[in-house]
Amino acid sequence: MLAIRIPKEIENRLELLARKTGRSKSFYVREAILEHIDDLEDYYLAVSRLEKNLPAISVKEMEKRLGLED
Repeated sequence: MLAIRIPKEIENRLELLARKTGRSKSFYVREAILEHIDDLEDYYLAVSRLEKNLPAISVKEMEKRLGLED
């Protein structure tokens, strides 16, 4: 269980969306969080890999490693 405080303007928008679609406010909050978490996880993974300063590889080498070469 998680309780959060959001500005009244956002709560009103969320309420309107829920009424228009017949879904719950919780549904839309979960959807928004899941989408944002995916983006944040991708971002921090990329930052982590950049910080490791690994050698770069060419697109051709990546295609070869993934079995996508022509």
